[in-house]
Amino acid sequence: FVGPPCVQLAHAFETSLKAITITKDTKVPNACLFTINKEDHTLGNTIRSQLLKDPQVLFAGYKVPHPLEHKVVIRVQTTPDYSPQEAFTNAITDLISELSLLEERFRVSPLHFQI
Repeated sequence: FVGPPCVQLAHAFETSLKAITITKDTKVPNACLFTINKEDHTLGNTIRSQLLKDPQVLFAGYKVPHPLEHKVVIRVQTTPDYSPQEAFTNAITDLISELSLLEERFRVSPLHFQI
């Protein structure tokens, strides 16, 4: 990467961050914290809403630790026979399917309205 030193440092820092970090919650049984870097309320609330559609998810919530930190932390607690990681993966997979369907419908809809 070529650029001014301050931009190089910022770029090096950003590329060293993992997209998602998973931490087991020691306070609550069968729960994990998913920290997603470079995201905000938009993605946090979307994933939380999708997680809550799963009957095996007991709790799903999110927070943005600080307005100047560009990350969102999602806490997930599930039933004992279902892992939080599995719930999170299923929620992401379902969201991708829903968005693909929405995109397809959006692409097809202008064809119905042509004059």
